Amino acid sequence: MLRSIDWITIVIYLALLIFGWVSVCGASYTYGDTDIFSLGSRSGMQIIWISTSIFIGLVLLLLDDRFYDTFSYIIYAALLLLLFATIFNPHEIKGSRSWLVLGPLRLQPAEFAKFATALAVARLMSTYSYNIHHWKHFAAACAVVFMPMLFIVAQKETGSALVYLSFFLMFYREGMSGSILFTAVAMVFYFVIGIKFEDVMLWDGHTSVGKFVVLLGIHIFTSVMIYANTGNLRQMKTALYYCLGGTALALLFSTFVIPFDVVWAQLLLCGLLIGYVLFLWLSNRLPAYGYILAFSLGSIAFFYSAEYVLDNVLQEHQRKRIEVLLGLKEDLAGAGYNVHQSEIAIGSGGLLGKGFLNGTQTKLKYVPEQDTDFIFCTVGEEEGFVGSAAVLLLFLALILRLIKLAERQPFRFGRVYGYCVLSIFLFHLFINVGMVLGLTPVIGIPLPFFSYGGSSLWGFTFLLFIFLRIDAGRNLIRG
Repeated sequence: MLRSIDWITIVIYLALLIFGWVSVCGASYTYGDTDIFSLGSRSGMQIIWISTSIFIGLVLLLLDDRFYDTFSYIIYAALLLLLFATIFNPHEIKGSRSWLVLGPLRLQPAEFAKFATALAVARLMSTYSYNIHHWKHFAAACAVVFMPMLFIVAQKETGSALVYLSFFLMFYREGMSGSILFTAVAMVFYFVIGIKFEDVMLWDGHTSVGKFVVLLGIHIFTSVMIYANTGNLRQMKTALYYCLGGTALALLFSTFVIPFDVVWAQLLLCGLLIGYVLFLWLSNRLPAYGYILAFSLGSIAFFYSAEYVLDNVLQEHQRKRIEVLLGLKEDLAGAGYNVHQSEIAIGSGGLLGKGFLNGTQTKLKYVPEQDTDFIFCTVGEEEGFVGSAAVLLLFLALILRLIKLAERQPFRFGRVYGYCVLSIFLFHLFINVGMVLGLTPVIGIPLPFFSYGGSSLWGFTFLLFIFLRIDAGRNLIRG
């Protein structure tokens, strides 16, 4: 088993831990501190978390790899129960009830629920009769993912709940229709364009750019999906010609004859397009047309409900973060403060950085949460572009290694679990670095192996080392 362990991944893991400790030390250091190894400091406590994580990893490697398959549902049920109990936790930290306080120790069950959910999904999808193309089977896998997600939302920890959407990358690898991912991307497009450019007018002075572009996108997306899902080029061309032609005529009429809101003409074309798809569905009896019809109706419903959700469903701080991200507001002293200070810290690092413990922005505590959610700004300030690139390349090496390990698994259980781990790491990396750079919303999730704290570090260690143990047992001869 020791010879079968992927030592390259372990070396990458140890390198990330070292880089992470250096970053925590730089982010938490205060001018005048004399002992960065003291247990009274965050850098000293992070050594404890790192040491215990390595011990946890060793224990996970010593267990039989069949243990994780056999007890996956039990582990999942136990974590669900813990998540449910945490909802009624009397301790509220920063507006969230996601932490269990056990004397001096604070644990966040949501971090451990990730590996438990990955094990349960892998166990479900590795059963002999499972077929992701069967809607009941796919719905069962989605239910396994959404259950902990709902409990975490009830704890007022929306950021951690969104991480579970990364499981859909694994579903796609295992055969889920790409149309589902395309639908998710289209919804983001509708939301961003519709909200950002809603008050910007076309040259006719009556038509909102945001609504015009989104409805035109619905026309194009629906038409292209006809070809993508049925292979009928003629039907796609028919839909495109009528939608684009009708929009062009309405725009010309509004510009040169009688000014009016072209959006009404586009909505009429949407209705005709939906009627055309419904006719094709009834005529050909192909399920694909039903999905295209649902996509069109869902797109219109989502777009016209997005503004209501933004104004009436999201909490005020969440709404402000989205408005700042989209450039609708500039709140450098409020919702945009964290990101603005983070960008200043990263930009001040230059090419080579200011050096270890020499970052002024972080030492003077200008960046809130700089040793947890915004720790990457410390890397940028102290290590510069070169250090930041080195960290990202190290994460890239981990991602590529996980892909290789997942693809060489002889059984579906190992492959599915491996891609769950890969998807979670990729989501955390993309969103965390993105929010530090002002490219993604600030949702408060840690950078793997870098952010200060035991729960996240232990949780990522569980995820990775369980997979390493499963991979190490791939060629063992069973008695």
